[in-house]
Amino acid sequence: MNRSFASRMSRVKPSAIRELLQLGSDPEIISFGGGYPDPSLFPIAELDAIFHEVIASHGKDTLQYAASTGLPRLREQIAERMSADGTPTSVENVLIIQGAQQGLDFVAKMLIDPGDLIVTDDPTFLGALIAFNPCEPRYAAVPMDSDGMIVEALEEILKRERCKFIYVVPDFQNPTGVSMHGSRRKRIVELANQYDTMILEDSPYREVRYAGERQPTMKSFDTEGRVIHLGSFSKILAPALRTGWVAADEAIIHQLGLLKVAADTQCSTLNMAAVSLFLDEFDVDEQIKTIREAYGRKKELTLEVIRANFPPEVHYTDPEGGMFTWLTFPEGFDTTKFMREEALPKAKVAYVPGATFFPTMERPNHARISLSAQKDDAIRAGLGALGQLVSKALG
Repeated sequence: MNRSFASRMSRVKPSAIRELLQLGSDPEIISFGGGYPDPSLFPIAELDAIFHEVIASHGKDTLQYAASTGLPRLREQIAERMSADGTPTSVENVLIIQGAQQGLDFVAKMLIDPGDLIVTDDPTFLGALIAFNPCEPRYAAVPMDSDGMIVEALEEILKRERCKFIYVVPDFQNPTGVSMHGSRRKRIVELANQYDTMILEDSPYREVRYAGERQPTMKSFDTEGRVIHLGSFSKILAPALRTGWVAADEAIIHQLGLLKVAADTQCSTLNMAAVSLFLDEFDVDEQIKTIREAYGRKKELTLEVIRANFPPEVHYTDPEGGMFTWLTFPEGFDTTKFMREEALPKAKVAYVPGATFFPTMERPNHARISLSAQKDDAIRAGLGALGQLVSKALG
């Protein structure tokens, strides 16, 4: 049989995320790979009660089709929360999606023609590259420091060439854990206005800040409808709910809504109703506080174990929130080869090699460590064993 796949499929390849999700289900492996929330923090009893109520009391509605834009009450609640966070938002500015990942896919389909230029951090979120690649863009990568994307380098790119949009994860970036300073967020929006481009602000970790000062969203600086903001309940309630949102100008929400109908008609009415009822009946901010405290403690333990067991030439980021720290090894160290030949067979430890997070030129001497999902004993044992192997390899 002659299977004639579209040319775009040449840009769709197996990813480290897919492979690490498979490793995460192996009980013999201590995985610091997949960006899993800590399952012990899921509000299981509350969600159990909510789903019973949603079906028993509202089943004729919650098991039926709903508007493709999402349940009006949930959209209203999201708009209220964003407005309270300093980003004035109305119901008409909100579209419910299947987690922030679907937003990446929709924005790519809406904006990218083959050959269009996307500007990203260097490194950037691998899941975004996976979503963008089938649309056949080109990339320009902007270096980062401890305050995020370096705006001077960004402006040099924008001066040289027309850019379709700037993609950023400003809050506790995946993969580095770095949070962008508020002044840089404002300046990037100003540059987008000046050079007539869009911004895709991907912020699924925003609520999970356990240190430092809360920074304004990039959307809060948007005066021309250029910023598309993505949010998610996956990190503060549960990933299996697959409930996220887009906040954007009404004209953009209309276009994305058309893509939503084409993709899956709507999100699960049942899940949307459950999330909405949770927000009405329980204190989600108390749930978020519990997560922040737990992840803040896990971060401190993770860095403590790294300092005690890894050689000093291995550098790491110290995140103020989110789920990741980023390891940088000496030049010439290949973290993919090391995991396959040393970490997995000898220590039963997995992480995400960093090379594929770089959109233009892969750099193999980096690794992403997820600090959220493992228990304390596993953090000590897994990272301790990994550090000893690294120390031995570096002599």
